[in-house]
Amino acid sequence: MIRLLLADDQTLVRAGFRSILDGEDGIEVVGEAADGAEAVRLAAQLRPEVVLMDIRMPVLDGLAATRQIVAACAARVIILTTFDLDEYVYGALRAGASGFLVKDTEPAELIHGVRVVARGDALIAPSITRRLIAEFSARATHPDPGPRLSVLTTREREVLALVAAGLSNDEIAARLVLSPATAKTHVSRIMTKTQVRDRAQLVILAYESGLTVPGWLTRSGP
Repeated sequence: MIRLLLADDQTLVRAGFRSILDGEDGIEVVGEAADGAEAVRLAAQLRPEVVLMDIRMPVLDGLAATRQIVAACAARVIILTTFDLDEYVYGALRAGASGFLVKDTEPAELIHGVRVVARGDALIAPSITRRLIAEFSARATHPDPGPRLSVLTTREREVLALVAAGLSNDEIAARLVLSPATAKTHVSRIMTKTQVRDRAQLVILAYESGLTVPGWLTRSGP
């Protein structure tokens, strides 16, 4: 059972999400928060697996609340944005968010998103991904591999680059001619060695360390 906490300052929005999610098999809405401070308190009290977090809330905004929740417990946070180019998306991912959904997402996509994040995968829509990569590139002008990458084997670096490219474990397995179980093991070991909590944070690591470079930055000529 996926224990879910809803955090949004609009009562009708919370009610809408609850009506969609609470009746789904394997998902239970265990609480609702009307501001970021309440979200932090309820996350510590109720120990949800997933928090659906509006990024703009009173008392404590979603960015600060996400940072505190991720630091204090094992919950994974999905950020709710009003539109896919939300200016706070990059900061939220750096704060520890596991994914993003726009508020007008279809019910099936919302349900799928909760399940994806609950199992530890990143939830980043293609419309958001390009902006994030541009932000990574702008903020990591002089990338530093650092000690976290130095502990990885050559194969693990290959796997990390493919994770950053958005490939699933099955797709990584096919690309590298591995079994899906072996690909999954590689990803788990990379997370352990680099001390990150999920695939979203692996994407950050790959770009900010310079292991992965956006394709349009490597092209030459007109």
